[in-house]
Amino acid sequence: MSDTAHHIGHHIASSLKALRQARGWSLAHTARETGVSKAMLGQIERGESSPTVATLWRIASGFRVTFSSLFGQGPGTDDSPLEQRHCSTSDSVWGQDSAGMQAKLLFPYDPLLGFEMFEIELAAGAESASSPHAPGVVEHLVVLEGTLVLAVGDEWHRLTAGEGLRFCADRPHLMRNEGPAVLRFHDVIHYLPGAAGGAAG
Repeated sequence: MSDTAHHIGHHIASSLKALRQARGWSLAHTARETGVSKAMLGQIERGESSPTVATLWRIASGFRVTFSSLFGQGPGTDDSPLEQRHCSTSDSVWGQDSAGMQAKLLFPYDPLLGFEMFEIELAAGAESASSPHAPGVVEHLVVLEGTLVLAVGDEWHRLTAGEGLRFCADRPHLMRNEGPAVLRFHDVIHYLPGAAGGAAG
């Protein structure tokens, strides 16, 4: 694991514990709210397990916080959200997980704008299935390289480079790379009012 991924992993562990303590939730209650097993939650908190992107989404949805907050990136603090901000795909990278997915944080969640932005990579032949996110979460996917096979509920879509799709993410969805090379796409996640529970930081 890279130094950056190790740092993010440490923050995920401390964030999960802090979220539980702030709400007074036990591991058992957190498991019921997130759909992640009590054993896995304990391993994540102790830094003994590297959760997949799908698992992180279940945790974020259960606590009703933004995805980027688990990466150690809280809401922007600038007076104007339209100020220029530099991003680099090497700044915050959650290294390739057991499902073959890697997430690079480009812009963290900003409560004034209501969105965060990632660059996602999916290894050849890999797929990642997500349980429904919190109501009010909308995803915008735009393929940069490769072909993305996407299922949203019972609907299947095939997106090639330059094509995109916007969908309500409060339904099960699956992303698959059926090609021989790495698939890259941008994922802009928009939170409608109340979707992040007012506790994104």
